[in-house]
Amino acid sequence: MAPSAIYNGPVNEDGVVLEAISDAVDEVNMLKAQTAFAQQPQFDSGKNKTAFRQYEAACDRVRAFYVEQHARQTVAYNVAARQRFHSAGRARAEMTVWQAIEKLDALVDDSDPDTQLSQMQHLLQSAEAIRRDGKPRWMQLVGLIHDLGKLMLFLGGADGQWDVVGDTFPVGCAFAGRAIIYPDTFAANPDASHPVYGSAHGIYSPGCGIANLVMSWGHDEYLYLVVRDQARLPREALAMIRYHSFYPWHREGAYREFMADGDEDLLQAVRAFNPYDLYSKSDGIPSVEELKPYYLELIDEFFPQQVIKW
Repeated sequence: MAPSAIYNGPVNEDGVVLEAISDAVDEVNMLKAQTAFAQQPQFDSGKNKTAFRQYEAACDRVRAFYVEQHARQTVAYNVAARQRFHSAGRARAEMTVWQAIEKLDALVDDSDPDTQLSQMQHLLQSAEAIRRDGKPRWMQLVGLIHDLGKLMLFLGGADGQWDVVGDTFPVGCAFAGRAIIYPDTFAANPDASHPVYGSAHGIYSPGCGIANLVMSWGHDEYLYLVVRDQARLPREALAMIRYHSFYPWHREGAYREFMADGDEDLLQAVRAFNPYDLYSKSDGIPSVEELKPYYLELIDEFFPQQVIKW
C-alpha cells in the first residue's frame, strides 16, 4: 500500500517537500506499527508444541475444575455475575497494576495443565517472549497484564476458580461439542437441554458479532471491563485480553457463524497473541527485580492515571 501523503508536486519549495516527506514517513511508520504484532513469532521456533494442552493426560485437579465449570456456567449465572460487577454498590479495590501483579504471585491456576508457576511468573514469561520478538510495546503490556482478571479470587465476588480461570465459551447457545475440552461434562449443565439455550443459535443470530456473545464469566471478561476505560490500548489489545481463553474460537474454529465485519481482524490479533501466552510457559523463570524497572515504565505509558479501580 503506497502512503497517501507522498508528494508528487514541484520541488522548488524545500519546506513543502520536507513536510510532505515527513507526513509520508509518519504514515508508513503508523502502518508498520499496526501490523508488526501479527508477524510470525520467533521465540517458539524450537519448541515441541504437541506437549502443551494435553488435557487427556492432565492431573485430576484439571479435570475436576472443568467438571465444575462446565456444569455451572449458565446464562442465569452469567447475567447475575455481570449485574454484580456493574452494581453501583460494589466496592472496587484501588491499586496500581504492579501491585495487582504482585498480588497474583500467590496463585497457581487449577485449570492449567502446562505450568505450576505463579501467575506473576507466567505474566513476565509472556511479556518477555513478546519483547524478545520485537513486538509493539502495547502488546508487551498485554502479555504482562492479560491474566490480571484473576484478581477476582482475592477481591471477593468469585465462587471459586471455576468462574475465574479456564477456557471460555459462549452461553445462551449450544455448546460447541468437541471444540471445547471435556465436552461430555456439559451434560450436567441445565442449559444444555434448554429449548432455546441449547439450540444451535440460541439467543443469537448468525452474523451478530462476537462482541455480542455472552461469554462464560471469568478473568478475560472481567479484565476487559476494567481496562476498557482505564488504559490507552488499541482494539486489537482489548481483543487479546477479552478472548485469549476462547480456544474454541481462535484455535478450533467454532462459532464463526456469529462473526461480523471486523471480527476476522480481531481473530487474527488473538491468534497472534496466543503463542506468547501458551508456549512461553516452558521458558526459564524470570527475575522480577531485574525486569521491574522496565515494566513499571511500560505500565505508566498505557495507564497514565496509575491507580486503577478493580
